This record gives sequence, structure tokens and C-alpha cells, in this order.
Amino acid sequence: MRIAVRLDDIAPAMDWEKFHAFAALLDEYDIKPLIGVVPDNRDENLNRGAFREDFWEVVKRRQEEGWVVAQHGCYHLYTQKKGGVFPLNDFSEFAGVPYEEQLALLAHGKGILKEHGIETALFMAPAHSYDRNTLRALKQTGFKGLTDGFGSRPYLRQGLTFYPISFRLAGSLKKEKGLTTMVVHTNTLNDRDMEKYRKIFAEQKVISYGEYLREKAGKRTAAGHMWEYALAVFKHVLVKFS
Repeated sequence: MRIAVRLDDIAPAMDWEKFHAFAALLDEYDIKPLIGVVPDNRDENLNRGAFREDFWEVVKRRQEEGWVVAQHGCYHLYTQKKGGVFPLNDFSEFAGVPYEEQLALLAHGKGILKEHGIETALFMAPAHSYDRNTLRALKQTGFKGLTDGFGSRPYLRQGLTFYPISFRLAGSLKKEKGLTTMVVHTNTLNDRDMEKYRKIFAEQKVISYGEYLREKAGKRTAAGHMWEYALAVFKHVLVKFS
């Protein structure tokens, strides 16, 4: 299976030491990831290091090097106790929020990115949680796809392209066919994690996210959406009680 990489929670005061260590590992293997940039971070839990005044220059430089940028929510604040249509978690910045408010959040975030020279048509929902109104609002604000869902190839839903993440990375690494995404939070990496990822990069078919974006998206049936929802509920329960 081909594996792409996404980095969540990219913000001005993240743990820069861990971020740069993982970025160096990616560079060593010439892997260009997807990065989820929080436009206007107000989540103190993401602040793990010194605030970088040159944050947007770093993001822009990496984008020019081939890294793909996704808009990671707006404020990264969880205001709702909802899981939405992909309930990996039971809290959200978007699921359960009225449509017009979701439109405003998306437009505000997109405007901030644009002010700093960052253009993207990809969305990354905080906590993986979004609802049908989110998908409507994403289309209305010019987004074309988002990084979420389960599956072994991109698929279409409500006029958007979904680029699935791995249900369980260890299981994905054993499969021979298909594509998926490993989710990495650099803020919480430790030495053991770094060793694990180095081994994966050395032994597995890890691709740059741009290659994933070139893959043709297929159609998915209503039964497929129901199965995805059930898997998300199952994983939520596993994580909650593990």
C-alpha cells in the first residue's frame, strides 16, 4: 500500500524542535507531506514552544518546496460536543454549528491564509469532525477536497474529493494495494515515534502527498458511507476505552 503523510496542528507556537526534527526526516527520504495550518490559532493546547514571527514565511517556503497545505479549521477551538458524519471524536469546531456560522469560519480562515500568500483548496477538520453543513459550506467557499474518511483510494461525496486516512496504520502497512494517509502530530512526538517513522520510511512505499492528489477519485455508495460511519464509531470506542 502507498502511504502519504499529513501533519496536523501547524501553528506559530507549536513545538518547533519536534517539527524541525520530523521535517528533517521527511527531507532525508524526499517525502513531501500535507500540513494542516491553523489560520488563527486560539487553542492553547497547540502552543508548545516559542511563537515564531516568521511562521508564514516557513509555511510559504515549504509550500514552494512541494509540501501541500490544507486549512486546518479556523481557530481550532472545540465549541460543540458533536461527532458529525465521521465521528472519530465527540467534539468539534464545525459539526453542529449552524451553516452560516460555518461559512463565516471557513471564509475567515481562508482570508488569513490568502493574506499571507497561501492558497489551498484542501480542508482538514479539527478532531476529524464535520457534518453535512460543513461539506456544503466548503463547496460554497471554494474548497475542492478534504483529508478524512476511511478507504483505500480517494472518493467523491457531495461534490468534494475525500482523501482517506488510515483506520489503523499497522494494518495499512501490511496491505499490498491501495492508498491511505498516516496522521502525525509533531507536537507530541517522542524518540520512539521518530524511530518508528524512520523504519516505516525506509521499508514502506511512502509517497509525497502531491502523488495522492493526482489519484483519480471513485464513487462511493450509500452503503459505503454507512460502513465508514460505523468504522469511525468503532474506532472512537476503541480509543476511548483503551
